[in-house]
Amino acid sequence: MIEPHAPAPPGPPPSWGAPGGTGAPAPLPVRPGTGRFLVLAGVFVCAACGLVYELELVALASYLMGDSVTQASVVLSVMVFAMGLGSLAAKRLRRFAAAGFGALEAVLALVGGSSAMVLYAVFAWTGGWGGLWADGPRVLLVGFSLTIGVLIGAEVPLLMELIQRVRRQDPGGAVADLFAADYVGALVGGLAFPFVLLPFLGQLTGALLTGTVNAAVGAALVLGLFRRDLTRRARWLLLTANVLVLALLATATVLADDFERAARHAVYGQDVRVAVRTDVQEVVLTGDADGRPLDLFLDGRLRVSDSDERRYHEALVRPAMDGPHARVLILGGGDGLAAREVLRHPGVRRVDVVEPDAGLVRLARNDPGLSALNEHAYGDPRLHAGTADAFRRLRSTPSAAYDVVISDLPDPDITASTKLYSQEFYGLLRRVLAPDGRLAVHAGPVADRPRTFWTVDATLRAAGLPAVAYRVGTRDAHDAHEGRDAAPAPDPGRAAAGLHAPAPRGWGFLLAARAAPALRLDPAAPRPRTLTPESLAGGARDAARTRVPGLPPSTLVHPRY
Repeated sequence: MIEPHAPAPPGPPPSWGAPGGTGAPAPLPVRPGTGRFLVLAGVFVCAACGLVYELELVALASYLMGDSVTQASVVLSVMVFAMGLGSLAAKRLRRFAAAGFGALEAVLALVGGSSAMVLYAVFAWTGGWGGLWADGPRVLLVGFSLTIGVLIGAEVPLLMELIQRVRRQDPGGAVADLFAADYVGALVGGLAFPFVLLPFLGQLTGALLTGTVNAAVGAALVLGLFRRDLTRRARWLLLTANVLVLALLATATVLADDFERAARHAVYGQDVRVAVRTDVQEVVLTGDADGRPLDLFLDGRLRVSDSDERRYHEALVRPAMDGPHARVLILGGGDGLAAREVLRHPGVRRVDVVEPDAGLVRLARNDPGLSALNEHAYGDPRLHAGTADAFRRLRSTPSAAYDVVISDLPDPDITASTKLYSQEFYGLLRRVLAPDGRLAVHAGPVADRPRTFWTVDATLRAAGLPAVAYRVGTRDAHDAHEGRDAAPAPDPGRAAAGLHAPAPRGWGFLLAARAAPALRLDPAAPRPRTLTPESLAGGARDAARTRVPGLPPSTLVHPRY
């Protein structure tokens, strides 16, 4: 049985009092209790800043390079590994804990605060070089993660030494106090990033401001509380370094807007007309002036190109409208272009658009270029737009509520879309479809990514919705008559990030129902401009030749895209 009040066994004296150790506790300009509180407050702020740097790298990497799961895993795993290296390296600095911590925070503030701007600059101006630099942005991401992780890891041993110098206490109590302040600070930083910094300041300014706070608090703690631990020369060097860091971060903050505009032009070209950061994503409109075609980019990915969007939207919508279509649900499609095609059909009584980004809906409703392209669909009284998560909306939708559902969502291999291509999601769609209802799904480019496309088909079938596949290639009858190559424009977000996959050579679609549907066009609707019964049948034959058999369905707990 352990005696609860047994004295601690004899051992060596604490390092701060041992010969050759770090010396006696430093004389402080405040009482020990106040000094201890100030050190823990510094731990709190530094932990908050450190977590903001991590989240900033994850968010920016996901936007610039795609696949948020992979990017988050790389950043966080590298950082945790580097924190261990930093803790080991900091053991050699314990004799100079105050000076080491002050220098460490100045470097961390500069590296962490500027990381977003540097990554964005490399993405915008050098990411399209190719060759040896094709993976340059990813290498830089790992480099920043490693450096910031080492610096954050080195904080803990130095802060442990400083808090012991303020007031000696048993190591277990000191560690408990230190980590309590550290974890609470991490909580505050983790909540501040998505709810304050990102929506109100943006990625670049938010990171720069975080670095400024980091440098100011680190310098104030060392120069204010532990200045007697430093020689006169060390104090001046530390003060000068922090002034330079703060000046650099302040200058970058002032120039952040100009920098962002220049970087945006480097990525999208010089004809950027609208660039807004909504609550969900960055929306950029280019062209639509002096005869230039309008292009819509969402988080750096080309989603609408004026030169070929009609082929996409007619192929997505028109086959599904052959049959009862009084009640239509469009998932995604906030640009209003799928709704435009639906509203062409006689007999449509109500169209519900469920788009997660209210900012995109406002732009499609009010922007002169985009509203002209969707033929002012949002002005039609039959159209009702709602901002909601598609999965959540379907769970509250009555059974058999719609004759037609149009799934106009990003490709399934984009992480944010994966759950919207799952067996559970299609099970919800089957419930809300009328018994003779039809579902049209955009499932990515079948020619370029056949395994992904046919996984969507397998998932639909597992949900009780057998489908017929078809594709729209790079050239149709109308474009051939006009002598134009209608290949989709390259994705500048992928190109600038060093993802030099060729532009998709067309789009793949699946038309599903409770029983295998026939692939036809509605004879009562106005004639499509880019689609004919012959081209539709040819698209079905082309898609069938790419079939990958035996694929398992994708589910929420086992995504396969």
